[in-house]
Amino acid sequence: MSEKELQVKDKTELAEQGEHTKSGPVFIPDVDIYEDQGALTLLADVPGVDGEHIEIDVKDNFLTIVGHITPAAQEGEHSLLKEYGEGRFHRKFVLADIIDQEKISAKVKNGVLTLVLPKVERAKPHKIAVAAG
Repeated sequence: MSEKELQVKDKTELAEQGEHTKSGPVFIPDVDIYEDQGALTLLADVPGVDGEHIEIDVKDNFLTIVGHITPAAQEGEHSLLKEYGEGRFHRKFVLADIIDQEKISAKVKNGVLTLVLPKVERAKPHKIAVAAG
């Protein structure tokens, strides 16, 4: 995968761009990105988050993931140990023209957000048959 296909901004740069109109921390989830012939797959760590607390927007070739990590304690419980923080998270990516932005899909399970970014048909590798004569 080249930088032209999906540009990932440096986390320091992202932290500086985080939302500043609300108090509290803005987390930058760690991501892993994989590629096969048909798509890029982005996995983001979002512990304690369900699909209701995640918003994914695509606009002007930017893919933006924002959400909120809510307290895990149930009513009547109090925390004894907390190893991940609560608050908002934010991550932004620049998409290349090879991504079919209309077909991006997302799901969250067990604290991992999975985004599938399909490639447009013309970007998929293929073989061309050579005819003799």
